[in-house]
Amino acid sequence: MYKKSFIKLVLLLGLSQSLAAWSAIAQESADQGAYRLGPGDSISIQVFGEDDLSRQLTLGEDGRINYAFVGQIQLAGQSIEEVEKTITDRLRGDYLINPQVSVTMAGYRPFFINGEVNEPGSYPYQPGLTVAKAISLAGGLTERASDKKIFLIPDGGLESNRLRVSLDDAVEPGVTITIEQSFF
Repeated sequence: MYKKSFIKLVLLLGLSQSLAAWSAIAQESADQGAYRLGPGDSISIQVFGEDDLSRQLTLGEDGRINYAFVGQIQLAGQSIEEVEKTITDRLRGDYLINPQVSVTMAGYRPFFINGEVNEPGSYPYQPGLTVAKAISLAGGLTERASDKKIFLIPDGGLESNRLRVSLDDAVEPGVTITIEQSFF
């Protein structure tokens, strides 16, 4: 009797772990769908049956890639799904009859952190990044840092557009985080 209960428990635990993993994959996929590409992002392009067209490319400062057989393509501001459609449409016709294109994120543009952190600079973005994790990556706060005077400038934004944020707020690629001094 205990053996059957134990087996059921093990199976239920295994099933719950599988569901949790699928949930995480679905969330990452949903996050990629909402994410908009920008200069410095890297994408991996796979074209089924066309190894010469499968490659990893990084968007230039102008938000474009130079892709074989189609030339320059403006991708900044597009989601991964939109990029797949754009590349499929550009390949269809003159070069391929029915291209099967898959695009995934290969790397995100960095975020920047300055002010009262031990190691200011640029750091690679990671999905799920928060202000607290970004500060950790930058070696933590200095002794003079204020955990209340933390500001974020959106990617491409101006200093006048800075927003006050908390340690739990999300960080996106390309943003600049500034931690100011605490006077007391």
